Amino acid sequence: MTTITNNNVIGAWDAEHALPFEVPTLEAVGLPAGGLPSGGLPSAPTDAAGGLPSAPTGAAGGWPLSQLRAEFPILSERVEGGKPLVWLDNAATTQKPRAVIERLQEYYEHENSNVHRGAHTLAARATDAYEEARGKVAAFIGAPSADNIVFVRGTTEGINLVAQSFVKPLLSPGDEIVLTILEHHANIVPWQVLTQETGAVLRVAPVDDTGQILVDEYRRLFSPRTKFASFTQVSNALGTVVPVEELIAIAHAFGVPTLVDGAQSIPHTPVNVTALDADFFVFSGHKLYAPTGIGAVYGKREHLEAAVPYQTGGNMIKDVTFERTVYQDPPQKFEAGTGNIADAVGLGAAIDFLEQIGIAHIAAWEQELLRYGTAELTKVPGLHLVGTAHHKASVLSFVLDGHSVEEIGQALSREGIAVRAGHHCAQPILRRFGLEGTVRPSLAFYNTPEEIEQLAQVLHRLAG
Repeated sequence: MTTITNNNVIGAWDAEHALPFEVPTLEAVGLPAGGLPSGGLPSAPTDAAGGLPSAPTGAAGGWPLSQLRAEFPILSERVEGGKPLVWLDNAATTQKPRAVIERLQEYYEHENSNVHRGAHTLAARATDAYEEARGKVAAFIGAPSADNIVFVRGTTEGINLVAQSFVKPLLSPGDEIVLTILEHHANIVPWQVLTQETGAVLRVAPVDDTGQILVDEYRRLFSPRTKFASFTQVSNALGTVVPVEELIAIAHAFGVPTLVDGAQSIPHTPVNVTALDADFFVFSGHKLYAPTGIGAVYGKREHLEAAVPYQTGGNMIKDVTFERTVYQDPPQKFEAGTGNIADAVGLGAAIDFLEQIGIAHIAAWEQELLRYGTAELTKVPGLHLVGTAHHKASVLSFVLDGHSVEEIGQALSREGIAVRAGHHCAQPILRRFGLEGTVRPSLAFYNTPEEIEQLAQVLHRLAG
């Protein structure tokens, strides 16, 4: 078996099947069985002098990264007059492996039907595939049961579901909801809407100058009026890894339930919602190498039972008369209408693919790339990294003296390099640093040191 050191090999690979067949324990690569520790991701290996690593090169046995990349057809795309696509916009969306693409085709060719209600063969096939995907999600995030998993369109819909169905009935005027300044707009605006509807108040935890949460300040926000807390596990704008286990424990000490926005964490590290003791956990499939328009909400059983659906219609009812309606048990009571069946199945296929590689392997390789990318970008004159917390995931936000973020994004695009340039739907945290936008390269396990070097070369030319 090959583990990640300084090379281009991810996991241990079966040459016959072109996918890894064995992964080490999480502890073997520095991650606890419960998932991401409160301290964050482990640092990648340093060089012999203790400094930033040189470029990982070669393939010391196993299956090379180039063949793993071949599982993603779009990575062979040519853009801008024939330049190879360099996809460094993974925090916005990840590319899809052939296994997911082919699973969607299989569904539409052999299984397509509505679920749960049909009495025919295709209905049975579609229902089995849909519910099997729910079970895969539950296992992937360490949920006790598939009944804890509600399919939604993504993180945004998931947060809105929790806000309207579970939190809103808890609130009275003057009650408080705790957030952090790191949040994506999707974890701010739904709570603002609740304050307008109920008279509740938002309280916001600050960060230090590196972008890490000031935990003592977060703790001081709690009072007898606090009814809920919601926070990201990884900042989409800075890459900061938030000590969510500690934040959850503090909230629970005050009797306050929590929601964890896992949109940016779940592609990069093992997650175990039971070990975290999360009340709710939400994520989007399209950031996890799955199709767009599908995601999931994990909720503790007692919370799902207490919540009242804010969308109603077919599929989520046991019985309807003109006098009253009886809802299905969770999770079906939150899945009104015809769901995104095919893409739920595609999410299951993405999870299968990632589990064959090993999420711990992915975490370790991406940390090597992050360390190397940090080293290369800090060599660019006038470049300032934004978000320098000790524990980060795969984001390299920056600004460059004398150049707007739009100008940099366009210059990179002309070379085939795709990055995000703007406010990343996270304006409060960028304004904390006096900025309206950054350039945000973001990494995935299929990225290479050579792509980082291409990025740095263009930035050196701009700086010069």
